[in-house]
Amino acid sequence: MSLSVNVFVVGADGERQVQEVPEGSSNAAGFESWRTRVWGAEVVRALGAIFFPVLADADLQVEPEQVPAFQRECLLLRENLERIVANTEPVRTTDEHRSAISERLAIIEDAARRASAIGGGVLIW
Repeated sequence: MSLSVNVFVVGADGERQVQEVPEGSSNAAGFESWRTRVWGAEVVRALGAIFFPVLADADLQVEPEQVPAFQRECLLLRENLERIVANTEPVRTTDEHRSAISERLAIIEDAARRASAIGGGVLIW
């Protein structure tokens, strides 16, 4: 199984409405094992991340008002990509590991931008 990232809006009925992934975009947020091996890893926690480590124990729902803080956390991970790569176990080579994390983080960052643009939230599940 794989983790997915989606944008949601809260409808008038208070229910979460997951939005379709736009053509040309992806919702691949990493392997299921990344809940603990990458996004919930000690190195990510040590950076001060509060959103991503939730994935170690549960799905992550970033409420619309939390999206700016989530975007800052994505930037924190992006700025510390080499540290994350060096302190998490690669499935293949280190270069492939770096590339995979960077690509999945870019997909999550894209979802956060889309959520921000429509006043929605982000769900990683």
